[in-house]
Amino acid sequence: MDVSLPSSCVPIFPLPGAFLFPHQVLPLHVFEPRYRQMVGDLLDGPGRLVIGTQRTRGRDANGEPDLLPVAGLGEILRHERLADGRYQILVLGLSRVRFVEVPSDRLYRQVRCAPFVEIAADDVEVADLTRRLREATSARLQQPLPLPESAPPGLLADLLLQTLGAPQAVVERAFAEPSVSRRARLVLQAAEHGTGGGEAAAGD
Repeated sequence: MDVSLPSSCVPIFPLPGAFLFPHQVLPLHVFEPRYRQMVGDLLDGPGRLVIGTQRTRGRDANGEPDLLPVAGLGEILRHERLADGRYQILVLGLSRVRFVEVPSDRLYRQVRCAPFVEIAADDVEVADLTRRLREATSARLQQPLPLPESAPPGLLADLLLQTLGAPQAVVERAFAEPSVSRRARLVLQAAEHGTGGGEAAAGD
């Protein structure tokens, strides 16, 4: 997916244990007042935001959630405003980004996005990595793998990582790895260790 990054600042929504992958649709329940303000503002504009992963080590020097430096840029696909002001939203992952936090005059934090430069796998590795990733992912899905044979190893590695329920530290390392080859091998190694499942929350 070829995505143009926002030229202006965008909101960042910090979530513990949540990762927004490219092409993923992430359902979120927004209940905290500052993030209800965020969604209201987004619905008046392009609807793009960054989902920031709150790291396992907790909070920064300002008491705010300490965030992984690689995050997911997303766009609100659908929303429902509940009677009490909460929102149910669906966010489509567009791309990984790096970000720099900027001053915000709103209740929520804001950032400027910078490119996440991905390093493609060597041609000699692609066939082997693709085969291993497809086999490992198919073994964990009850339905046929919903991707064409031409799907690149980066996309396959992301899909496999989402099925593993791996410890957050493992997902952080793989999610932020710019080398597709290294990322794929990290995910395959995690798959071989057989991790359990889990579900992300949607609040700070």
